[in-house]
Amino acid sequence: MISAAHTSLAGRLDALVIESHVDAGGRAVLAPRGELVHGSANVLAKTLAGLPASTSRLELDMTGVIFMDTAGLQFLETLGTYGRRQEMPVTTVNWQGQPRRILELVGLDTTDPLRSTAHGSTPVPRPPASSAVALERAEQLRLLQEEVDQLRQAITSRPVIDQARGILMATHAITSDEAWTVLREASQLSNTKLRTVAASLTASTGSDGPQPPAEVRTALRTAIARRDS
Repeated sequence: MISAAHTSLAGRLDALVIESHVDAGGRAVLAPRGELVHGSANVLAKTLAGLPASTSRLELDMTGVIFMDTAGLQFLETLGTYGRRQEMPVTTVNWQGQPRRILELVGLDTTDPLRSTAHGSTPVPRPPASSAVALERAEQLRLLQEEVDQLRQAITSRPVIDQARGILMATHAITSDEAWTVLREASQLSNTKLRTVAASLTASTGSDGPQPPAEVRTALRTAIARRDS
C-alpha cells in the first residue's frame, strides 16, 4: 500500500510528502520527502492514523528529508507519542545534511533520535533546563533558525533587488557590484531594510509611482556620491 500526504503550505516546492508501505509481517515503512516545517507533524499524524490495525512496527527512512526547523522536533514528538500509545517499536534512520545537523545541535542521537526499544519509543530527550550545554544548544538552534529565515527572505526579495540594481546601473552608469553597494549603504544610512529601499526605488520609476521616503532619498544620494567621488 502506498499513501501520500501533503502540507497545506500553498506554493511550496518542497512540501512534505509521506509514502507508506506495510509488509505482510506488519512492518510499516514510511518515507517522508521534503521539509519538516510548520504543519509537518499534522501530516505525519494523518498518515499514522491511516495505518492498518495490524501494524506492529514502524520505521521511517529520512533520506528524502532535505530541511528541518524547530517544527521537526514536534514531528519527532508525534512519532514518540504514537509508539508509546500503540506499544510498538518506532525507528527513524538515514538522517542526512541539515536535518542531521539540527539533531546534533539539540543533542539527539543522529542514528535514531527516538532510541526505540522493544517496548516502544522513549520520549525525545530533553536536556535539563538548567544545563549550560542545553542553553548553548538552544541558542545555537535559535541562531541557525534566524539564518535560515534570513536566507528565505533573501530569496523572495531577490527580484525587486535586481530590478533596483538595474535602475541604478542605467541611471548612473555604474556596474552591478557598485549598484549593490549603493543599495546596501543606503539601507544602512537610512536604517531601512534593503528590500524596502529597493522596492521604493523601483516603485518610483513608474509613471505615477511615489517617491521614496525622504530618508531613503537622502541615503541614496549620499551612497551614489561616494561612488562618484
